[in-house]
Amino acid sequence: MCKDCGCSLTGTEEHHRHHRTDAHEHVHNNPQLNDPKTVSVIQKILDKNDHEAAHNRAHLDKAGVLGINLMSSPGSGKTTLLEYLADVAPFRFAVVEGDLETNRDAERLRAKGIEAEQIQTGSACHLDAFMVHKGLHHIDLNAIDVLFVENVGNLVCPASYDVGTHLNIVLVSVPEGNDKIAKYPVMFRQADLVLITKTDLLPYFDYDIEAEKAAARALKPNVDILEVNINDIDSIKAVAEWIAFKKKMR
Repeated sequence: MCKDCGCSLTGTEEHHRHHRTDAHEHVHNNPQLNDPKTVSVIQKILDKNDHEAAHNRAHLDKAGVLGINLMSSPGSGKTTLLEYLADVAPFRFAVVEGDLETNRDAERLRAKGIEAEQIQTGSACHLDAFMVHKGLHHIDLNAIDVLFVENVGNLVCPASYDVGTHLNIVLVSVPEGNDKIAKYPVMFRQADLVLITKTDLLPYFDYDIEAEKAAARALKPNVDILEVNINDIDSIKAVAEWIAFKKKMR
């Protein structure tokens, strides 16, 4: 885990968030983070990140681009979703791609004709606003309608950092099991759209999809939820239509 966000100092997933009240409560309820110097350092990091995130959003707003932070655990299908969206989306998009190592995902997207800028985070388990800002310098915002930030595969730390987007989409796949939404509430409270992916595998897993939808709405009653199966192109089109509607409403 990364050192800058403080997750290496705590055993709980609900470490500081950019929502200040929750961050304050967590820090002062966690004996490992009761050192005032540690709290001060984390607060400064979050404040600087939030300032840079606002700067990123201003760039996107000026260009009329909708920014979407795409988050999930590894293997839930973020890159695959983007590949399939390239074939059906009624909007132009580019991707800032985050991974600890390799350019593999960016190369996959470029092979589909998608402009993609890879950010290698090294030991950091999430993207932050500064990393995303670096990526923005390599993308022609005037040539796109939507910018996806494909965050590092992780259901913990990416939820803590505002990267300067407008919306959060969180994926959770059928093979991950029935407990991910309940176990990682911070991530799903911040979701504007939850995608339950790999639904074609439902016959092979003991997965209660209606219970998972209920768990998501217990955390955020107004969250939108879509089922996604790459073998059903209509399910991909539904995601594209949701994004296009959000873009139109801005």
